[in-house]
Amino acid sequence: MSSSTAEKYSFETGVYRPPSEGGNFSLLVRLTRNCPWNRCGFCSMYKSEKFEVRSVAQIKQDIDAMAFICNDLSEISHRLGHGGQMTRDTVMELFNKAPELNYHQGLSMLFQWFAAGGKTVFLQDANSLIMKTDDLVQVLQYLRKTFPSIERVTTYARSKTISRKSLDELTAIEQAGLNRLHVGLETGDDGLLKIIKKGVTAQGHIKGGQKALEAGFQLSEYWMPGLGGKKFWKDHATNTAKVLNAINPHYIRSRPFYALPGTPLHEQVQAETLELQSPNELLTELKLTMQTLDVTSKVCFDHAGNYWKNRQGDLLLSHSYEGYQFPNEKQVVLDLIEQGLAARNRRPIIRNL
Repeated sequence: MSSSTAEKYSFETGVYRPPSEGGNFSLLVRLTRNCPWNRCGFCSMYKSEKFEVRSVAQIKQDIDAMAFICNDLSEISHRLGHGGQMTRDTVMELFNKAPELNYHQGLSMLFQWFAAGGKTVFLQDANSLIMKTDDLVQVLQYLRKTFPSIERVTTYARSKTISRKSLDELTAIEQAGLNRLHVGLETGDDGLLKIIKKGVTAQGHIKGGQKALEAGFQLSEYWMPGLGGKKFWKDHATNTAKVLNAINPHYIRSRPFYALPGTPLHEQVQAETLELQSPNELLTELKLTMQTLDVTSKVCFDHAGNYWKNRQGDLLLSHSYEGYQFPNEKQVVLDLIEQGLAARNRRPIIRNL
């Protein structure tokens, strides 16, 4: 493949995206590199990386490269009589045309997105909303124009970043085609927010969340069961629920805390200044959070960290990306948690042989 052809097909892809954007075969378009905050005590991502905002020209070039590949796939598919569908023959023909694509890190993602109908997009990396508003609007408009099949565009955002943009700016971004924001709430307890160095208060979370909703975005808020350990679990559970009640986002997603090696919170666990809860204690905390929630959100447990099992050994809580609709299914969740507690508290029966 010539250097000009290689450049034509070249685009950049980051590593991270929400599970709900992977299972739906989202196109990953990288607007920024890494995280502009990068101080959270529980997080191991991006620690050795420098934050950068990519230029509009770079991003447009990536979008063009993705479009070139998709157009080639479509043309080859029609020529081979497959009606635009991506088949093995279609892919092999493209590789014959451009052998270096065999080593392209983002190609599998692009193939899956193309095969799934090209409907959803996730903008990488950790806080794309930090871009200048005019630049972000320009990128969104170009992305939507290039791929008319797109139905939903989402990205990560920080509460403080949302708060710092005016309502007019946020509305312009939403109208340009950014539909959903994924925000890491983690906890609604001010003491814990300070300990984990989240860089925002509970009231800051509320302000950012309410402003996102006012601008018209769909909003996913993520919280971390277990983040308070044995000492702060009640404050974590009740204050998190209170913040979520004040925001009432479209989605509330559980991401149980895990002390990742190399993080400050892992060091606290090793030093025994942070004592982790048992699975039973985590379920008890989860029960209190659910009891305190008064929202019309969908509460989701769409992550492997929500590992609890019932007596049959099956997952206790659904890992569906759409979760449980509150308040209608609130009691369903509470009943499942009770089943989980009963299963874990049940003693094994020992029979004499």
